[in-house]
Amino acid sequence: MASVPTASTSDEVAIGNLDGLVGYHLRRASAVVGNDFSRALDGTGIRQVLFNILSIVNANPGINQGAVGRALGIQRANMVSLINELVDRDLLDRKTAAEDRRAFSLTLAPGGEAMFKDCLSRTRAHEDQLLSDLGPGERTALIELLSRIKAKER
Repeated sequence: MASVPTASTSDEVAIGNLDGLVGYHLRRASAVVGNDFSRALDGTGIRQVLFNILSIVNANPGINQGAVGRALGIQRANMVSLINELVDRDLLDRKTAAEDRRAFSLTLAPGGEAMFKDCLSRTRAHEDQLLSDLGPGERTALIELLSRIKAKER
């Protein structure tokens, strides 16, 4: 049986079985990355979800709104308000899709291109600083391992 870590000073708290649970460590790492991401993009008005949308549209000009939502796991109802926010800020151009008049195609507006480039630069700097203890191979391995975690349909 594995030993359970115990507290060694009054400032430390043993986390017990949590130490061996991937979900616990993923959640803690996600919180650290998310908080630092927010600091890195402070003043831009861009949240992580908006950056993710800009990134997908940048990589797929003309993509339809539904495809962006599916790629990011965002529900349709939530996607509408997020896209409206980016359109209202003149960061995205939304046009009726030529192949399906019921759908919208998205491209970055000129302001969106500039905002995306600024946010991408800030995000890379934030990750470089945050992950500075990882070597290039470890960082690549971390991304590969995390990308293998997918929801299983039940």
